[in-house]
Amino acid sequence: MNAKLLKYWTFFLAGLLLSVGVFAKNPALLGIIPVQELPQQAKHTLVLIKNGGPFPYAKDGTVFRNYERVLPQQKRGYYHEFTVKTPGERTRGSRRIVSGGEPRSSGEYYYTDDHYATFKRIKE
Repeated sequence: MNAKLLKYWTFFLAGLLLSVGVFAKNPALLGIIPVQELPQQAKHTLVLIKNGGPFPYAKDGTVFRNYERVLPQQKRGYYHEFTVKTPGERTRGSRRIVSGGEPRSSGEYYYTDDHYATFKRIKE
């Protein structure tokens, strides 16, 4: 393969990979999970959020900055994250609920079980 053709294919494949990343992070593509289908630990965390705690981890309630840009874009400080315990896990694990707006009352909650790679909007 000559250098010019190799360069063309490199740019084509790079563009293709970047476009897949953009589509994967489109907030309109977020899934939905009914609250009844959440793991029991996530349901418990949701109750704690609505009651204002007490939370088992010091990082619970801290600002979630949405660096992954999977959730809809909002101003800094809009989202807050809360740990969902994972049975058998010695650390915080990968499960979280992220709230939008005022955590106790917004009704805007997202669940992730893969450490922010994907989210599902919790439908109550």
